[in-house]
Amino acid sequence: MERPEPATRAREPLSKERVIRTAVQLADRGGLEALTMRKLADELGVGVMSLYYYVPNKDELIEGMVELVFSEIQLPPNDVVWKTAMRQRAISTREALNRHRWAVGLMESNPLPGPQSFRVHNAVIGCLREAGFSIELTIQAYSVLDAYIYGFALQEKTVPFDDAAGAAAVATEQVREFAADAEQQQSAALVDEFPYLAEVVAGHVTKVGHDFEESFDYGLDLILDALEKRRVAASA
Repeated sequence: MERPEPATRAREPLSKERVIRTAVQLADRGGLEALTMRKLADELGVGVMSLYYYVPNKDELIEGMVELVFSEIQLPPNDVVWKTAMRQRAISTREALNRHRWAVGLMESNPLPGPQSFRVHNAVIGCLREAGFSIELTIQAYSVLDAYIYGFALQEKTVPFDDAAGAAAVATEQVREFAADAEQQQSAALVDEFPYLAEVVAGHVTKVGHDFEESFDYGLDLILDALEKRRVAASA
């Protein structure tokens, strides 16, 4: 005779890791504004007071969540040239921020970073220093790379589309609104008033959309090439 299946599966024990992992999942679904200690407790199937044993307050919870995002970033490998290593780290960071868009703007905001943050920062600095960058140039290189990565991630987070097809659809709607506005005002078409914008939106984006990955790679190459020139000039 077959033994009946248990009615419920054994629940995973509560731990700080599980609390933070579940909080990240909630924020991924609804944004950081949707994350409350009450919702987190409900998601975990525990009382709110149980959470405070692992995370004393929401600020510490968010710090742990940011640390989890840092843990997903691939460290620059030490068996390739520095530009390749920095490219891989930049792409990995952008991908992590696309998975956790609530984290954009929070990655460098903690005055007392955790070990995962230190792990990434130390590896990036080490990669640049081992490649021959001076301390001063290393600081500048790190600054401009992070400004680009985080700025690009913020742009991706806020634009009203997610891919090339979505960009084309939004551009098409903008063109339609332009035409309707011009007709309603009984004035010259807005395309005549903003010819360069029309060239990009109506003449290009509506047809091919906008590829974020391609744009990110293009800008990253510009930065890396410029940094290489500065590195070579400084060592000459």
